[in-house]
Amino acid sequence: MSGLFTLGAFSVAINPLLPWPVLVGLGGVYGALILFALARRARGTTWRVVAGLLITFALLDPSLIEEQRAYQKDVAVVLVDRSPSQNLGNRAQETDAALAEVKRQLATFQDLDVRVIEGGGGPDTAEKGTELMGALQRGLADVPLRRLAGVIAISDGQVHDIPPLTNPSGQGANLGIAGVLGFDAPVHLLLTGNPKQGDRRLLLTEAPSFGLVGKPIELKFRVDDLGGKNAGSAMVTIRRDGQSMAPITVPVGEEQTIQLPIDHGGQTVFEITAEDGPQEITRANNTAVLSVNGVRDRLKVLLISGEPYPGERVWRNLLKSDPSVDLIHFTILRPPNKQDATPINELALISFPIDELFDIKLKQFDLIIFDRFQHLGILPEEYFYHIVDYVKNGGAVLESAGPSSAGQFSLYKTPLIDIFSAAPTGDVITRGFRPTLTDVGKRHPVTADLAKSDEDAAKWGRWFRQIVATTRGGNTLMTGADGLPLLVLDHVGKGRVAELFSDQLWLWSKGFEGGGPQAELIRRVGHWLMQEPELEEEALRATVIDGRLEVERQSLGNQPATVDATSPDGKVTKLPLTDIGHGKATAQMPAPDQGLYRVSDGAKEAFAASGALNSLEYRDPRASTEPMTPLVSATGGGIQVYEESGWPVLRRVSAKSERAGRGWFGLKQNRDYVVTGIEQSPLVPAWVALLLSLGAVLLAWKREGR
Repeated sequence: MSGLFTLGAFSVAINPLLPWPVLVGLGGVYGALILFALARRARGTTWRVVAGLLITFALLDPSLIEEQRAYQKDVAVVLVDRSPSQNLGNRAQETDAALAEVKRQLATFQDLDVRVIEGGGGPDTAEKGTELMGALQRGLADVPLRRLAGVIAISDGQVHDIPPLTNPSGQGANLGIAGVLGFDAPVHLLLTGNPKQGDRRLLLTEAPSFGLVGKPIELKFRVDDLGGKNAGSAMVTIRRDGQSMAPITVPVGEEQTIQLPIDHGGQTVFEITAEDGPQEITRANNTAVLSVNGVRDRLKVLLISGEPYPGERVWRNLLKSDPSVDLIHFTILRPPNKQDATPINELALISFPIDELFDIKLKQFDLIIFDRFQHLGILPEEYFYHIVDYVKNGGAVLESAGPSSAGQFSLYKTPLIDIFSAAPTGDVITRGFRPTLTDVGKRHPVTADLAKSDEDAAKWGRWFRQIVATTRGGNTLMTGADGLPLLVLDHVGKGRVAELFSDQLWLWSKGFEGGGPQAELIRRVGHWLMQEPELEEEALRATVIDGRLEVERQSLGNQPATVDATSPDGKVTKLPLTDIGHGKATAQMPAPDQGLYRVSDGAKEAFAASGALNSLEYRDPRASTEPMTPLVSATGGGIQVYEESGWPVLRRVSAKSERAGRGWFGLKQNRDYVVTGIEQSPLVPAWVALLLSLGAVLLAWKREGR
């Protein structure tokens, strides 16, 4: 058994020549003899003790071990901020000049390896800000942290991922830099930009993401002069979907509340801009873009069924299943022309509230559906004119025709003929046919996706009755027997009209011959009639997703070859459209900048908001030492402002020395090493120990002989 005792680079190894039990036993016997000699006060006892110790030393055979060490170079990191705010003013040029100077100075140290880490950019910088510490940790993943001499950050100071340095429990105890960052080395800051320069910003303090159509939303915002006195006033302009609204003047530094109108469903984009302030670093934070999704509050539908039949319940169930629809349903069971001897006071039926529905509350409905309705004198002619005006001013009517629609009591014999783009001829076909999509129907968003292919559409179940009609306008989306119009949609003034020339839709709901997409068809027709934006047949849409502008062009006709995309900086890019079928064409381009993108095809415009509601990157674009000061101080680093003091002098310092001072940054000497070999030599040669022990024995014998 051996032992090892270490001191610095040297170690002493013990390699006993005899087993430890034997050595202990011999030592015990020898010790007893020495004690006996001491008790007898024998002469020469001291020399006998010395001889025993020398013999023991020889038997232990100690040796000196010396490590052969190769000292490793320390690693100095230059952390370069390449975030968007570093492109403001002269910061980019200052950063490049500072990087060149720091690298020049570091090259003079032969015991340093230099690593340059750049970070802070990326498509989500507007939302997350400058994440410089994350870039540092990724860049140091393959570096032994015990060799880190220090970090020199070249930045405007606006870093948003500084780790907390205090205990989250609130006790305020320092967590230790090694525990937070994973290393114990100074972090220095070389600040770019002018910290004395101010800036104006527009900050949205409360902004909704959706609003009810027809009702204004409430927006709260504040205009601040950072680095200034926050006094005076500023003019704020607002654009809604590219159209300017009346400008307003607001006091600087005070939160303001304004009402913004939502007049259509789908996306409404507001662009709010504050005029330039007395000092401006960037105008990027003078403008905020807000995208609000307009939704309708309970679409009100009036369903009037002319007579009971199997399809009546299908219409009711389909409309009731839509959570966004508030349905009012009437069935005319006792028309005025029905005469019998039943006294009025014995009837269980209520009278049809004609005046209330078609005079007082008509404009409250988003859609009116006539299902196999015959007028039969139920509605005075005046009320049909009310319905015509209702449609032309933005209302919607759906007429589901039955056999009576071809007769003398048809709605087409009333003033409603003025809003219908197709009319029955008086004939009714009563044989089986399969509804078929027309070429227009394959491109119209109402019907384009009802079938994945013509083969799927050919599997739809048959219907067995169709009212023969001729068209004078509108878009025929589906045809039936003999290629005659089956489903016709049309725009009338500000409103819309749909006509279905069959009462056999209910067969699909029963699954006859495999059925068909009756629920989706009715849902889409209803929402198109109520002008839902996603079902517009001529539309241009734009969205920004994951740093890319995606454009979709919907059309019933030929698509244009290109669209013009205008970036927030005013640059116009022509994007080629790619036809993807179903009347849609798409295009895309990178969208790295925050702000409003405009897309135009010459006839329509679309808008897309990019970036966070309030950009964290530009929330405070001033050069500032404040965000990084706690980290720099905790690591013993230093701060120097480039514009005020120029370059810092770099020095090598010991682990326990000051790490920064006025005009200089220190880089710690770690003296890390690897052992390349071991040299072992006897501490005292065995023959020397034996000679010495023999000499001691002789001296003891001589002393005893006197």
